[in-house]
Amino acid sequence: MKFRVLILLFITLFLSGCIGVSSKGIFGTGVSVALDPRSLGTQIDDSIMQKNLSARLVIMDKKYFLSIKSKVLDGRIFLTGKVDNPEEKLKITKLAWETEGVRSVRNDIKIKEKFSFQQSAKDILITSQLRTALILNKEIKATNYQIDTYKKKIYVYGIALTADEKQLVVKEAKDILDVEDIIASILIVDDLRIQKN
Repeated sequence: MKFRVLILLFITLFLSGCIGVSSKGIFGTGVSVALDPRSLGTQIDDSIMQKNLSARLVIMDKKYFLSIKSKVLDGRIFLTGKVDNPEEKLKITKLAWETEGVRSVRNDIKIKEKFSFQQSAKDILITSQLRTALILNKEIKATNYQIDTYKKKIYVYGIALTADEKQLVVKEAKDILDVEDIIASILIVDDLRIQKN
């Protein structure tokens, strides 16, 4: 019975990423497949890797379904979220490295601390401000980026069309009040293994 539930969960997770002409990243931003600079094959490979990792995290412990966020770009895995202790962080890193086709793993998972409503609200405000700044800047393709903020540290994941665009994204993040650090995991289109023709 338990095995059937796990298979059903995995199939549901896999198929939910195959519906429609756009994909919705785990960071909550819908990105049109047509606007993504990765080749369709790379997008599919990344989506399969992400679903595979998400399913294996849930099998390891159900609480990771909500507490851990993952993003896969060009075979590179980016992890954020919160866990109870350092041992869990190491287990998740090992699990990510065991994903077939992985090229690198960046683990920005934090160890849980006491919840602060004020800090959480500030993080949401920072994320909203940066998202708005990216949308309003005509030189930045905002749909190519996902943003996560934790304790005034901004984590930006995405694909820039040029090195100048990457610098503009970082500059926009630095211009936001009260930001303590910016961790930019931004790939440039020219660095992708396979691009659209």
